[in-house]
Amino acid sequence: MTMLLQIERLSVRYGKIEAVRGVSLRVAPGSIVTVIGPNGAGKTTLLAAAMGLLDATGAMRFEGADVARTEVEARVAAGLVLVPEKRELFGDMTVADNVLLGAFARVRRRDASVRADLDAVYARFPRLAERRAQLAGTLSGGERQMLALARALMTKPKLLLLDEPSLGLAPLIVRDIFKIIAELRAAGVSILLVEQNARAALDIADYGYVLETGEIALEGPATELARNPRVAQTYLGLAGAA
Repeated sequence: MTMLLQIERLSVRYGKIEAVRGVSLRVAPGSIVTVIGPNGAGKTTLLAAAMGLLDATGAMRFEGADVARTEVEARVAAGLVLVPEKRELFGDMTVADNVLLGAFARVRRRDASVRADLDAVYARFPRLAERRAQLAGTLSGGERQMLALARALMTKPKLLLLDEPSLGLAPLIVRDIFKIIAELRAAGVSILLVEQNARAALDIADYGYVLETGEIALEGPATELARNPRVAQTYLGLAGAA
């Protein structure tokens, strides 16, 4: 199978500190791949480098094309889209305007499918449809995460890079967000998911990587990682798991 994303020996430095060292990972089309690990392991750095926001060494191919030196805008145009941990919404703009910003480049080139995609996004996120005229800065944490996802979907992504989508959310909202992520895969959007909630991430992922101190410590099918004694004890809170 041709991989949608291939990263080989990726390394990122902050001055003299090597935050990510020799990381290789793959994302197959139509799959959810998760990267779990502790705070400070380099997970967010990995996604930022994949998006082209940080200088990195190593190789990266997207849909078979070399994108290691490609600008961020070109990666977005190719279908690689990041939903950052801080969501980076425009709080003094309405929900509707934030959503439409995701389609800015498409509107400029007069993409006739934007209206249909807007309708589809609001059908997927009815809570946002109800709050179209509300300022984004007044939304709850869960609604803000939904808005960040909705805006990203308006770019027509082939691969979503999701950075800690459950961060700061109540358990019931986390369940809703992960349900949406699974639905996106079913709709044909592949996902690279960085997440500290290892249990939720492994539950919906097809394949997983454990990143520790900037390096891949373990990898494998998500169901196998969830049964790994080290993963169970360290990340799932299952002391003594066999």
